[in-house]
Amino acid sequence: MNRCMLFYLIFLSIITLSCNTSNSTEKLFNERHRPQVHFSPAGNWMNDPNGLVFFEGEYHLFYQYYPDAKVWGPMHWGHAISTDLVHWQHLPIALYPDSLGYIFSGSAVIDYKNTSGLGKPEKPAMIAIYCYHSPVLEKAGKNNFQTQGMAFSLDKGRTWTKYSGNPIVPNLGIRDFRDPKVSWNGEINKWIMTLAAGDCVRFYSSDDLKKWSFESEFGKTFGAHGGVWECPDLIKMPVKGSNGESKWVLLVSINPGGPNGGSATQYFTGNFDGHQFTVDNEKIRWIDTGKDNYAGVTFSGIPENDGRFILIGWMSNWQYATNVPTSPWRSAMTFPRQMTLVREEGEYALISNPVEEIEQLRERKVTISQFIASKKKDLTKEVPFGLATIEIIADFSLPQSGTTSEFGFNLSNSKGENIEIGYNCQTKKFLINRINTGDSEFSRDFKGIHYSDEAVPGKTISMHLIVDVASVELFGQSGKIVMTDIFFPNEVFNNLSVYSKVGSVECKSVTLYKLNNIWNH
Repeated sequence: MNRCMLFYLIFLSIITLSCNTSNSTEKLFNERHRPQVHFSPAGNWMNDPNGLVFFEGEYHLFYQYYPDAKVWGPMHWGHAISTDLVHWQHLPIALYPDSLGYIFSGSAVIDYKNTSGLGKPEKPAMIAIYCYHSPVLEKAGKNNFQTQGMAFSLDKGRTWTKYSGNPIVPNLGIRDFRDPKVSWNGEINKWIMTLAAGDCVRFYSSDDLKKWSFESEFGKTFGAHGGVWECPDLIKMPVKGSNGESKWVLLVSINPGGPNGGSATQYFTGNFDGHQFTVDNEKIRWIDTGKDNYAGVTFSGIPENDGRFILIGWMSNWQYATNVPTSPWRSAMTFPRQMTLVREEGEYALISNPVEEIEQLRERKVTISQFIASKKKDLTKEVPFGLATIEIIADFSLPQSGTTSEFGFNLSNSKGENIEIGYNCQTKKFLINRINTGDSEFSRDFKGIHYSDEAVPGKTISMHLIVDVASVELFGQSGKIVMTDIFFPNEVFNNLSVYSKVGSVECKSVTLYKLNNIWNH
């Protein structure tokens, strides 16, 4: 055994011990900028969520992971499980690179019908479908260095066996050919694979998860094309409030080309007949218009009696992800979100909100009744707990024209650093201002004011915020507007106020919750 391997095994032993011991976990997950209510790896590099699947009471979160450094490297699949979507337990690495390449992004399904023949009737196989990335072929200048592979587990994802017939989908010469998302289509009784291919999506079908047939392509003339397409997801969703109507929703991440620069995820609504996807709206739409929600996909295997569509995304941006000032880890996941499809004014749209399981993290509650904020209303003294990890739910009366140009929440510290989360009355857009949030010298793309799409205000402007040490997630207008931004203050933000630029704003109510640490339970 060489020195590097010995060090690696020692490191894994330390991580495992830490994650199984409450006191050790508290120390390990209490570093500067460490999220307390969002999933993050114990150490080193993480990016895309992979293989989100629910099976026998456990939510499985696999993810792109490099166990040897804080920067991107040969990709593995990291692994964690949860019984409630909020508290997570780290498990050993699930998939390692092999002779066919690194293990890039993909998905996981439960083969209940044993179509693959890899399981047993009483013990269905958990199947991981992923992208192989061959550094050897890439270095040789070939375009077919990405193929699709498969592995299976018969013990609830604890150990894995690579399929002997890999790759299951060869590459005929498409340079960016990756991120397979697989689902069972009961209408045609086949598996469907949705695969990113350059700046479009390709669909494949299979009877047994082993042999795949090309069906069609979508996207050459639709959507945003500022960068390569990645991490697609195809799901059939009921339309809320309708009389049994359903639509197909296609999620596609893109890098670069997001609405505020860099990485982001767009979506399309339409119909899918098992062969082709037909879009019903050509407008470019985003699931999140902040800077830091990318590569999000939904869980497979959610029971019918639950029926939710739950998404987790990577809470970072490729513009600066490898340089953010965190140690010994890099990156976190967004808080799990329930997505709902609605129809308003003749158009279908996705809305997103935190899953209801967030209620399990609420420790203390403060409600502040109606008040008028003229320029600034300090709320700090009314909140008898720390502000580093909190949930804020607030309603504002839409100001009359000319009374104020912008209003919202300001979080700040004694060093003069702050972040603003607000609404601009002239543009009718929500915003996150992180120009003065602290450490930002690691990237020229980090500072800035980020704006949402135009919101339909109504008589009330609602804001639902999850603030977690070094990130904020904004769900505006009951989830119709969603924004996610990370930040790195040199001191925890411990002051909270409502601001109103130019004039005043009426705040109808503010409810604040102190959120518990997800690692100690």
